[in-house]
Amino acid sequence: MGTVESGRLPADGVRRMFDRIAPVYDAMNRVMTAGLDRRWRRITLDETVRADDRVLDVCCGTGDLAIGARRRGAHATGLDFSEQMLVRARRKDPHVAWVQGDALALPFDDDGFDAATVGFGIRNVADLEAGLRELRRVLRPGGRLGILEITTPRGPLAPFYRLWFDRVVPLLGKALPGGDAYTYLPASVRRFPEPDALARLLEQSGFTAVRYRTFAGGIVALHTGLAAAPGEASA
Repeated sequence: MGTVESGRLPADGVRRMFDRIAPVYDAMNRVMTAGLDRRWRRITLDETVRADDRVLDVCCGTGDLAIGARRRGAHATGLDFSEQMLVRARRKDPHVAWVQGDALALPFDDDGFDAATVGFGIRNVADLEAGLRELRRVLRPGGRLGILEITTPRGPLAPFYRLWFDRVVPLLGKALPGGDAYTYLPASVRRFPEPDALARLLEQSGFTAVRYRTFAGGIVALHTGLAAAPGEASA
């Protein structure tokens, strides 16, 4: 049985946890990132979304990436398994197609999207490789992928990172509904692949031209890639 402290929970446990924190999710994102998450999302959209694209935002939470894609002229769909997150997303923008569903069994046809994004959610997928393969399945060949995720820095910011995510964030969470999520957060990041390893997994899952860049001294990474055509080698 998974635990919050280990960063591993069964799927129903993760869903309930995010349902509980939905009312404070946006505010905590701003606090934890000093508001920089908005800039990182804009860069993610710059890298992946074009006007008139069919765009899927997986693990969409309260919908910021999907809403940003729609405002750029894309036809946006946001998917999350937390209904309470989607309640807030719908309030923000009723014109996005909001879908409750599982990232491991996306309820969409093969090759149905021109671009896909995941913002701070891929580490919560129970089977990362299966989740990446699903993203590849629903993207057309040449479709663009952007994954924005917290990672573990190895440079001079590492001590600050450990203090902030391992100590301060869980303390802030204790004062909030569903605060155990903010104990889960640092544990889930520790078990998540480092950027080089995630890049390799993307290549093994059917993506080519895989690249990544880091922000905030290596605390956050943005991976991008293209859905490979059948038989196309990763590069």
